[in-house]
Amino acid sequence: MEVVLDKQYPVAAGAEAAWTVLANMNELATCMPGAQITSEIDATHFTGSVRVKVGPAVAAFAGTIEILALDPATRTLKMIGKGADKGGSSASMELTANLVAIDAGSCTLVGHAEVIVNGKFAQFGGRMMGSVSDMILAQFADVFSQKAAVAQAALQPAASASAANGESAAPATSAAAATAAPQAPVVAKEFNALGLVWALIKGFFANLFGSKRSA
Repeated sequence: MEVVLDKQYPVAAGAEAAWTVLANMNELATCMPGAQITSEIDATHFTGSVRVKVGPAVAAFAGTIEILALDPATRTLKMIGKGADKGGSSASMELTANLVAIDAGSCTLVGHAEVIVNGKFAQFGGRMMGSVSDMILAQFADVFSQKAAVAQAALQPAASASAANGESAAPATSAAAATAAPQAPVVAKEFNALGLVWALIKGFFANLFGSKRSA
């Protein structure tokens, strides 16, 4: 089963700061609930995993990521990810994401993804998969925005110090990064499928009764 997703999310940081997150696969992976990079094969190939909780049980998916293109000029990332679990389910996603500048302190994250799922997950159907994807991507975008905001805060003192002292931005940036280092890293929470199913059930009945009242 194939699901096509076209999404746009506001980012509470300028495009320059947001690009430092989008272009860093290790940082980007921690925006996705339960995901992590487990090894870096080379500059464009990685292995990773995703953990999904269903009540007290935990399911693990292992996969690979390949960066197809990384263009700083247009702030565009193209990548493909593939994964499978021990139960025989598999999924692949080809993603194109880019940042559109709005002003010095905000931008928009624009994404187009083509997702193919096989096995038990395909039984949920396109509508259910769309709802699941919306909830996962909403958390992804929220964490991405937080990470970009942290990067923005690190860049601003560097730029101010360089302008005041007539110094290059590199030393100031290093100092700002060192100051920000003690902060706890921003990462997405582990994905709980049981909680997601409950949220979908509540949403279904809310829409059902809302439709009846409208009628």
